[in-house]
Amino acid sequence: MTEILFVLFAVVALGGAFGVVLSRTPVASLLFMVATLASVAGIYVLFEAHFLAAIQVLVYAGAIMVLFLFVIMLLNLGHDYRADLKYGLWSLLALVVAGLTAGVLGQAFWGASDTGFRGDGAAVAAALDAAVREQGAAGVIAEPLFTDYVVAFELMGLLLLVAIVAAVVLAKPKT
Repeated sequence: MTEILFVLFAVVALGGAFGVVLSRTPVASLLFMVATLASVAGIYVLFEAHFLAAIQVLVYAGAIMVLFLFVIMLLNLGHDYRADLKYGLWSLLALVVAGLTAGVLGQAFWGASDTGFRGDGAAVAAALDAAVREQGAAGVIAEPLFTDYVVAFELMGLLLLVAIVAAVVLAKPKT
């Protein structure tokens, strides 16, 4: 049952991702992105990463998508659509993605059993379980986030701030 749910969530995530890119209106792209983020949260639940699933829904599918919706409404991106790429390029991209997906699935189902991972999965899982019991799930995620990856975390916040300021500046009427 878990495998079926994983495949279902993966198909919804891929379909939503294609919908984001291929959609003609920004609001439709936003809704496809919400579906993609929700299916990724479902995959997190299947992997028993409940904290990440909750953060995925609350932060990304909730707050960031609402922010994007307000930016789209603020910029008043209307129905004036002009295609910037030819449809031949889209079909070529679809062919390449389909080929890569078929290759990965073929490797997973019928390919070699050596995946390149050299670690002992049971030892990694035991170490992770011990860390979760000691620090809690949020502590295990927060400790490297605010020590090893604090610069990337702060740069992401700065990037979001710059995007909001740029949207406001672009939407400001010319006087």
